[in-house]
Amino acid sequence: MTDATAVFDAARARLADAPRERIGELQEGRRLLGIRRAPRIVPRATAWHLGVLLVTDDEVLATGDIVRARAEVRRGFAAESQRRRAELAAAAARGGVPEGDTVHIGWHPIDLARLDGASSPLAVRGGEALVRWSAAGGWMPLARYLDERVELLRHPPERA
Repeated sequence: MTDATAVFDAARARLADAPRERIGELQEGRRLLGIRRAPRIVPRATAWHLGVLLVTDDEVLATGDIVRARAEVRRGFAAESQRRRAELAAAAARGGVPEGDTVHIGWHPIDLARLDGASSPLAVRGGEALVRWSAAGGWMPLARYLDERVELLRHPPERA
């Protein structure tokens, strides 16, 4: 068992009654009678969202994109990125995510046995588990990071 595994186990125990968010997968539309169906985001599980990490009952995932489900409507877009976000929001609604709820997509699992920091926000340096909370940010002790994030999730600031 690695140091990181013990830290996550302790965090899970503290998160037992905290709210979870959906994690899902984008499924490209299949063809039905030669016509391609629209893509949809299918919910796969739930996880606690702790900054750059998603913690499930038995896994730790690196976050990807976060989408809020909403019905598809026709509108003009000033940017292609806005169009893509609207398509993902509609795909979440088509996949069964209730309107207004969030779903995480594009996440990937983190192997806690191999924390090198190259492809995940976690690393072990000098025997200590660390987390990088942003691509440009520095490394922070994992235990301290999780303490702060768990506290924020359990007791969000007023009007958050």
